[in-house]
Amino acid sequence: MARRIIFALLAAILIAVMLSHARSSVPVTAQTQGVYDAIAALDSGAVVMMSFDHEAATIPEVGPLASAIADHCFRRGIRVIGLALFAEGNAAGHELLARRAAAFHRVYGTDWVYLGYRPQYTAAILGMGESIRDVFPADDDGRSLDSLPLTRRVHNYHDVNLIVSIADGSMPTYWVEYAGARYHTRIVAALSAVMVTSYIPYLGSGQLAGIVNGLRGAAEYEQLLNAPGAGARGMAAQSAAHALIALLVIVGNVEAWRLRRRSPKWNRKPS
Repeated sequence: MARRIIFALLAAILIAVMLSHARSSVPVTAQTQGVYDAIAALDSGAVVMMSFDHEAATIPEVGPLASAIADHCFRRGIRVIGLALFAEGNAAGHELLARRAAAFHRVYGTDWVYLGYRPQYTAAILGMGESIRDVFPADDDGRSLDSLPLTRRVHNYHDVNLIVSIADGSMPTYWVEYAGARYHTRIVAALSAVMVTSYIPYLGSGQLAGIVNGLRGAAEYEQLLNAPGAGARGMAAQSAAHALIALLVIVGNVEAWRLRRRSPKWNRKPS
């Protein structure tokens, strides 16, 4: 019964915080600032390639990251080309870009294009360095790239100013090794929190220009944009849940201590 009460309390607090649009203010790390600065340095009309390299299970964490970065691009008039190297990220990526583009009244084909999914990611990353059309002859809806104003002028990585890998695994490594090292393309990564420590060395060596770290990173990025969203709400809900758990731990220990004092063994005098 006590377990059910705890779960009910946790659910009630999470729902209340999410519905109240509470915000959680967090200090902006240098890693997140690096991604923000990389996009802020681009001119209007520059091209950013966003690759959705994640599974469906991590959408609640990486979705706010991708939304914040897409918002930054669309706000500044930067063109976005989306694609997926994980099958599960394809539909999520297409839907997310369509939703964020609509919020900024961006036009498909001119301001953004979604290429779709390709398996064999190593071959796909290398192939796009020579010709994007060889890897993606058409967009996700089957339209020829030559029929779309944006992709008509983008042929390979030389026409791409920045690559963003939104990932929950090791995919940024392949972007760094094949797109970065071979074609000298600038790369940033938006990662689920558990993957961040694996990529700190890439940041230190300059192979990544920046990293956005999980839900906290999304909240930081939204703070830089002065546009709190799912990241800020998620951090507020997470903080409330942690506070409840800490309170329950304290209450549980106090109650255990009180029960021990009432037990006969506690009050028995040493002989």
